[in-house]
Amino acid sequence: MKDSNLQHQMNVVVVGHVDHGKSTIIGRLLADTHSIPDGKLEQVKATCTRNAKPFEYAFLLDALKDEQAQGITIDTARSFFKTEKRRYIIIDAPGHIEFLKNMITGASRADAAFIVIDAKEGIQENSRRHGYIMSMLGINQVAVIVNKMDLVGYNEQKFNEIAREYSEFLGRLNLRPVSFIPISAINGVNIGARSTDIAWHKGPTVLEQFDAFELKDSRTSLPFRLPVQDIYKFTEAGDDRRIFAGTISSGTAKVGDEIVFLPSGKTSSIKSIESFNTTEKKKASTGEATGFTLTKQVYVKQGELMVKASDPMPLVGARFRANIFWMGKAPLIREKRYTIKLNATRSSLKLVNIINVIDASDLSSEKNKQQVDRHDVAECILETLRPVAFDLVKDIKFTGRFVIIDNYEIAGAGIILEKVADQDSTLHDYVRDREFSWESGTISPAERAAIYGHGAKFVVFTGDETTTKDIIATELEKQLIHSSFKTYYLRMSNVIRGLDSDIKYGPEEREEHIRRLGELARILTDSGQIFITSVTNVDDYDIKTLQLLNSPHEILVVNIGENKFNSLVPDLNLEAGAKAGAAVEAVFSLLRQKKVLLDFQI
Repeated sequence: MKDSNLQHQMNVVVVGHVDHGKSTIIGRLLADTHSIPDGKLEQVKATCTRNAKPFEYAFLLDALKDEQAQGITIDTARSFFKTEKRRYIIIDAPGHIEFLKNMITGASRADAAFIVIDAKEGIQENSRRHGYIMSMLGINQVAVIVNKMDLVGYNEQKFNEIAREYSEFLGRLNLRPVSFIPISAINGVNIGARSTDIAWHKGPTVLEQFDAFELKDSRTSLPFRLPVQDIYKFTEAGDDRRIFAGTISSGTAKVGDEIVFLPSGKTSSIKSIESFNTTEKKKASTGEATGFTLTKQVYVKQGELMVKASDPMPLVGARFRANIFWMGKAPLIREKRYTIKLNATRSSLKLVNIINVIDASDLSSEKNKQQVDRHDVAECILETLRPVAFDLVKDIKFTGRFVIIDNYEIAGAGIILEKVADQDSTLHDYVRDREFSWESGTISPAERAAIYGHGAKFVVFTGDETTTKDIIATELEKQLIHSSFKTYYLRMSNVIRGLDSDIKYGPEEREEHIRRLGELARILTDSGQIFITSVTNVDDYDIKTLQLLNSPHEILVVNIGENKFNSLVPDLNLEAGAKAGAAVEAVFSLLRQKKVLLDFQI
């Protein structure tokens, strides 16, 4: 057998209800194809003898002590074997309902699937649930193994009844099984070789079905998608590279390609492809963990989606319709913040609406349910706190899948079906409700401005030069105060420390800090003051959020150094290293131009 025949590798997941024999099937397959290390089979048998335990082929896989003690697979195990056609990775996914999240994790990497059903017990609730999950994950190549045929006397009628009933169920999911295979894993019947016990079966054996699956190399031919996992910046020995690193989800990219980062919209082109301990590369493809340097430096955040300008673009938005499978101990409810992990993006997530809840065991639906309970499948409208980039699962399933985290645990998995217009986002709704019920005193803004000698304004200093920003901002406050203007400067760190006993700086916390700053600005500008702050590493969306939260009052953006915004144009741009005196004069001039300062002198 030549290695050239083994250049292709296929991931196949095996799922099924608990105790229906998945691990036994895989163990028997590995033993019959001599794919286990020499002496391993004898070692496991000897261990069973010492423990006075009957040997099972499943023990070749269930290596964890607590798995053998409980007799169930609780984690996803991977096994490897090969035929003359190709190499295989078999993913043995847990069947117990309590470990569905482990099963989904394993199945999400599969190219094809076997669903195992016990001939004596028949189709169980989890058998249907697993079929639904295969459909939801976009696994179209599914074969059904009817195991333990020895317990029903290898009865062809019983096999046909199961095949007919389960085919009907899968058909309602638009899933057409490629084959039904009757076997007895414990006796090795129809695993690798045919048997006279099932002479009536004219279809493939399990081993033949492995090779009958089609390995479609569609992932490479799809549009280029690279979730940016990190950005590395080098400074030693004159090395000023910024490397955008991640694992390519789909497609290919080469040196010279024009690229776009989403949702920020920043553009550049590929200068070089970087990787460890390899020769110089001009092209990178699906599955490669690699890095890119760019011809034009752009400033984007971790989690952006890097795509080719020549490819169809992913969607960008904060609201989408999705199918989710909920596994959390607590139900999915409205008015609670969760975290979504979508590609390399982590963002705050909120349930907006439940369209319907589906019982995966019989596909019945409930239209008016107010929450999504454990093991429910639901069609929902979800909203992220800020726009994210994604594909619809029907277009590119790898960037159309996500998981939901609740209390640091994966509680749900889902697929994106449709982008939903988000002009009426939760934040917009909140600000509209807030302004509708806002109660002010009897002093009008015009009267307050006439008394103070100036209007209200929120002045935000941006840019990477933190020290310079703070020096100019504090000097501006000083000059305004000495000119008898009502003003106040607040460091962003005070917003964090003043309201958080346990300071955190993750993406979700950052969004909350921006929200709090905007709320504080709304109060201070309503009081007629000139409120000043400085914020580092803000993007277009952060400023738009502050503008919305500060409404109906306006905001002035003063950027120091290079303008790293995409479409936003700062009201004033100061050079890096600008002197405080000259910078303050420029800001005073801007405030006068905007008719904030009615009469002033420095």
